[in-house]
Amino acid sequence: MHLFGKKIPFSVSLLLWCLVWELLGRAGVSSIFPPLSKIFIAATTVLSSDKFAEAVRISLRTFVKGMSLALIAGIGIGALMARVKTVRETLRTWVNVFVSAPISALVPILMGVLGIGEATVVATVFLFSVFVIILDTEVGICKADRSLVEMGRSFGANRYQIFTKILILSALPEILAGIRLGAIRGVKGVVIGQLLVSIIGVGELFELYSKYFLMEEFWFLVIVVFAFAFILSEAIAYFERRVEYYAGTR
Repeated sequence: MHLFGKKIPFSVSLLLWCLVWELLGRAGVSSIFPPLSKIFIAATTVLSSDKFAEAVRISLRTFVKGMSLALIAGIGIGALMARVKTVRETLRTWVNVFVSAPISALVPILMGVLGIGEATVVATVFLFSVFVIILDTEVGICKADRSLVEMGRSFGANRYQIFTKILILSALPEILAGIRLGAIRGVKGVVIGQLLVSIIGVGELFELYSKYFLMEEFWFLVIVVFAFAFILSEAIAYFERRVEYYAGTR
């Protein structure tokens, strides 16, 4: 953030927004936005409850399952699209459609196919995440330096070695970018899936707090979800920066 031509650290910017939130809450602008201090006071009640611990456990489990499937399928299909022209021409349009499509509209269909339960939430996370991973993996491998491929062949490397030691490493920045975006979309998939499908996990708490107008608890839960998505994104972005040299020649 820049102010009057000077760069302001993120922590200062965050404190500024917290101050604005606190002042607006105390001014009574709307009962929907309580003061930030009351939200953190309510946090002690939320964090100490068994329901919160169970909701976090369920949500993390569904997120990990959905993201794991998205990683396996996304990187595999993306690599296949990059290497096989027929597969690329067959799937690219559909991948682009689903990247921009409102996946939440498909949740009721998933509920009809998989039933009301955790499997549907896992499928929702998978659909939210997989297509952007496919797209970035394909782009990354297609952009790999072909001179490195030719060099590998001249030294007798087989297809597997070229794929694992040259193409995947060259595409690593794009793959990690796709994983980061997919993880963020996956967090949204967890919350939306749990709200629309079976009201379990964090989705159940959102429903409970909004139903009884417990806005301090509701906003604390929002902050927790946002913080989780931000920390996850920054952790993956850290690895992106560590492998940027793989894309240095582009």
